[in-house]
Amino acid sequence: MSINKFNSDLLNINNSSCEFFHINQNFNEMNIIETGPTTNYIHENIFEEDLSIIINELSNLYFKELNEGKESDIRKQHILDFIKNYKINLQEIIYWLLNNQHNSNSIHLLGYFYYYGIEVNSDKQNAYEYFKKAAELEHDTAQYNLVNMYIDGDGVDKNYDKAFKLCKKLAGKGCPSGLNLLGHCYDVGIGTDIDKEKSFELYRNAADLGNLNGLNNLGICYEGGVGTNVNKQKAFESYQKATELGSTNGMTHLGWCYEEGFGTDVNVKKAFELYSKAANLKNKYAQYNLALMYEKGKGIEKNMEKALELYHKTANLGNCLAQYNLAHMYKDGEGVEIDFDKTFELFKKSAEKGYSDAISMLGYCYNNGIGTIADTQKAFELYQEAAILDNNCAQFNLALMYEIGEGIEKNMKQAIYWYKKSANKGNEDAQLRLEELLKDF
Repeated sequence: MSINKFNSDLLNINNSSCEFFHINQNFNEMNIIETGPTTNYIHENIFEEDLSIIINELSNLYFKELNEGKESDIRKQHILDFIKNYKINLQEIIYWLLNNQHNSNSIHLLGYFYYYGIEVNSDKQNAYEYFKKAAELEHDTAQYNLVNMYIDGDGVDKNYDKAFKLCKKLAGKGCPSGLNLLGHCYDVGIGTDIDKEKSFELYRNAADLGNLNGLNNLGICYEGGVGTNVNKQKAFESYQKATELGSTNGMTHLGWCYEEGFGTDVNVKKAFELYSKAANLKNKYAQYNLALMYEKGKGIEKNMEKALELYHKTANLGNCLAQYNLAHMYKDGEGVEIDFDKTFELFKKSAEKGYSDAISMLGYCYNNGIGTIADTQKAFELYQEAAILDNNCAQFNLALMYEIGEGIEKNMKQAIYWYKKSANKGNEDAQLRLEELLKDF
């Protein structure tokens, strides 16, 4: 697949490899960044009662763009632009919200500012409490944010049952973002059994309502035959429609289609253009794909300096694939000076997002003392973790450790088991080692 499913696109897409707030009733103790005007000193062109209208308009804008599937960074920028256009100081908004917690829009918006750290220090537990309070007042956006917080365990303990229950409520209201998110729950089994057909149906419903995440997820379903038959043309059309509606994720998917000739003729130039457009809009997946093109000289003259620049950009945005590639570059001195400390750090960051190749390579670092003190027991644990995730190299290395008794007690039965797993995936080293071992059994 071109990139991962777009499940939630919450305030902070974690996405998770891939990797949200405690109401303090004493407003005087709120940790505001700078002392600012109270509502008694609001901009002379803005009456205090007008702020109530502005808060409602802000909430409506946020909800509209959430249901359209606009990316979180874009939504945030539009919120800030909206406030700027009214020539209101952000602290004026904050102080007004602190003293006017009388409706769900005000409660939710204050939680949003706490989540993002807008004019206040970021406090996800505090934001969670505001979202929870607004959600209890049937605020749809707050309920949506809570679902994602329960799924990710960000600012609150993970709770898939609560996430699924809230998600069903949102979808039942016909909320496009809720339909897409419920599709994700059925897709991966969050609070319910996995049901790919149901997931596909919900993604399609969200897409029919113009939700960009729904369109992209629908394309992925058609691309991989998830809950439906593989249909290259429909996948291409879904990505194309998402692109036309301004989705940078759609641009990235569509670029991949042109690069690989999926549902269309191969057009590397078009792929490069789409990746570039999305990358300039800070899409980390597009930045990664564009970096690959510069690294390989595909569709563009090879340029390692540009590739490294893009890898660093997307790695800093949390892209586990870019972190993994950069780690290899620092390990091998490819385009950069060899730096084992950075190698270890980047493999670790990528591994923390659940990327099995990175988990395996982190085990390799511990096994060989690359950027860290050698620790064969830790290496064994990491190889085992990646092997369970069906990583071929990790399965081979785990088998080898069982065979020679490194980091674990020697166990030939386990060695053969993992060599077989690796060999069945075409690992020639595992096939040869297995053949030798089976002669003795």
